[in-house]
Amino acid sequence: MARRMADPAYHQEQCRRQFDEHIAPINQFVDSLRVSREDWIPYVAPIYGGTQARLLSLLRDPGPKTREKGGSGFLSMENDDATAEAICHYYERAGIPASEVAPWNIYPWYINRAPTAVELKRGIEPLRRLLDLMPKLRVVMIHGVSAQRGWDRFHAQHPECKAVRGFRVIKTFHTSRQAFWHRDPSVRDARRKHLRDSFAEASRFLST
Repeated sequence: MARRMADPAYHQEQCRRQFDEHIAPINQFVDSLRVSREDWIPYVAPIYGGTQARLLSLLRDPGPKTREKGGSGFLSMENDDATAEAICHYYERAGIPASEVAPWNIYPWYINRAPTAVELKRGIEPLRRLLDLMPKLRVVMIHGVSAQRGWDRFHAQHPECKAVRGFRVIKTFHTSRQAFWHRDPSVRDARRKHLRDSFAEASRFLST
């Protein structure tokens, strides 16, 4: 169910569980990345699979609703915003439960804009360390141009990661409304179809 973080009781329950066994290594890693007040990064919600997840959902940067003030303080498909609602619905339609997923951003610190080339480079090492915390990973789904550029930089620096572990990489569109800003409705429809097909492909791969 989308937008559950708007419910104070649900949000409180997620906060209470933010260091449960399956998610603690990732959120402790998040703590290590909070090196200054400017370098703020949200926790990953315990609804997700954490270290047991088999799918990594990689987006651009944390959105406003991940902030502690005015948001949930978490990366979550249950956040009270349109992008989270959309990705929640895509997972539901594909039959992929949150317990199979771990979300991340190619630039994990909060900036609320497209990361620069320097910032994409900065995101490489945190991504490598995150992947080390996910031994069961089978699919990396990459949403949007910035995330794809960041992934390409990561892969160029760490080609052995994919080669050794053999996970499937699926590149598709972001789920935000901005991804569908186009005058031609056929282009917008094609992008939505690409997203649906990408989630379906991930589901098929996870089921094998």
